[in-house]
Amino acid sequence: MRLILEGVGVGIAAGLSVGAFRYLLAVSGAFRQGLCEAVSIAAAQGRWLWPILYMSAFFIIAWLLAKIVAREPMCTGSGIPQVKGVLMGKMSMNWASVLVAKIAGGVLAIGAGMSLGREGPSVQLGACAGQGIGHLSQSFRRGLEARNLLVAGAGAGLAAAFNAPLAGVIFGLEELQRTFSAAALLVSITAAVTATAVTGLFFGSSPVFSLGYLLPMPLDMLGWLAGLGLFVGTLGRMFNPSLLWAQDFYERLGLKGMYKPLLPLLLAACLGFVLPEILGGGSHLVDALAVESYSLAFLCLLFAGKFLFTMLCFGSGVPGGIFLPMLVLGALGGAIFGNVLVAAGLFPAMYLPDMIVFGMAAYFAVVAKSPVTGSVLIMEMTGSFQHMLALLIVSLSAYAVSDLTGGRPVYVQLLGRMLRKNKGKEKKNLQELTK
Repeated sequence: MRLILEGVGVGIAAGLSVGAFRYLLAVSGAFRQGLCEAVSIAAAQGRWLWPILYMSAFFIIAWLLAKIVAREPMCTGSGIPQVKGVLMGKMSMNWASVLVAKIAGGVLAIGAGMSLGREGPSVQLGACAGQGIGHLSQSFRRGLEARNLLVAGAGAGLAAAFNAPLAGVIFGLEELQRTFSAAALLVSITAAVTATAVTGLFFGSSPVFSLGYLLPMPLDMLGWLAGLGLFVGTLGRMFNPSLLWAQDFYERLGLKGMYKPLLPLLLAACLGFVLPEILGGGSHLVDALAVESYSLAFLCLLFAGKFLFTMLCFGSGVPGGIFLPMLVLGALGGAIFGNVLVAAGLFPAMYLPDMIVFGMAAYFAVVAKSPVTGSVLIMEMTGSFQHMLALLIVSLSAYAVSDLTGGRPVYVQLLGRMLRKNKGKEKKNLQELTK
């Protein structure tokens, strides 16, 4: 009974935190789009004060992001590696400080148009809620219960971000906990359902992606899904090493302070007028793929642009996740594969929205190496509950690409790099003290 009550508390705290985060992101995104339109009109009329103020705002945002990251280093990136580090006992987290910094930094970065997602930050916000409830209820004196509340909070954060309670539970157990117990399952389910109910009161309970009615895939076409999994899996196999390379790229440049986020922010300011489709997390782009008839060349341009811009944004170290951008890349990969088949006369055009959905699951499976979480997550995010078999087929095919080529889960790789970097700093500080 105590675990149930604490799970409800974690769910309420996670739901309110993530709900506030989602609301602020929606407001900032709408403000950015309106501002871009106003600046375009002003520039066309020869009023250059608006464009100057517009560019100046990105310098201010870069300065604020640098201050936030310097004050609370645990708020950088998606936050999922940090949660894993806390669970492993390799890191410590001040839940109240991280919660405030994550919301403020995430709204500034994603609201300004950087190609980052809300899901990683939401997972960390939920973990902060779980840690906070654990401290307030004195569960931190019982190590196992504190761990269960942290995992439950992380899963509740994902559930609240995407209206996906089942995926939130599975993510916590498959990606973070890696073990199973009745107590962990009980508190995780309670927290995820409660958090989803809280955000549902403000945002509704409809799926995150609005792809319309998706037709069930006929059994004689399931063979194409294995090909889709291999194709998107090959595309996704480049994601993890590119992400690590992007972080090393900034270190080689030697950029510090506000100059690290300033580089992608200035690019975002320009892209808002020439290729706005790749700005932000990208959920609007996934919805557009199902209704717009984009050419194959433009789909390839969108994929390349989204991929490179995501690398540049995440490498800067500002608060923001890769969850949603990777799903967008998977959707684009599925659209490219489907359009090629349709052009060759091998596939009915009516099933193209299905390929978009399956592409997201495949990309997630190869990047995160969590095929079950990916399948359930996409099922809940799109409302395509009749596609569970197809989602598993394409996810396992993509997973095989990663496994056969020695791929590792992206969050494990990011955590490993973070721990090596922290160890290097500690060694350097020790050497300076002994001089």
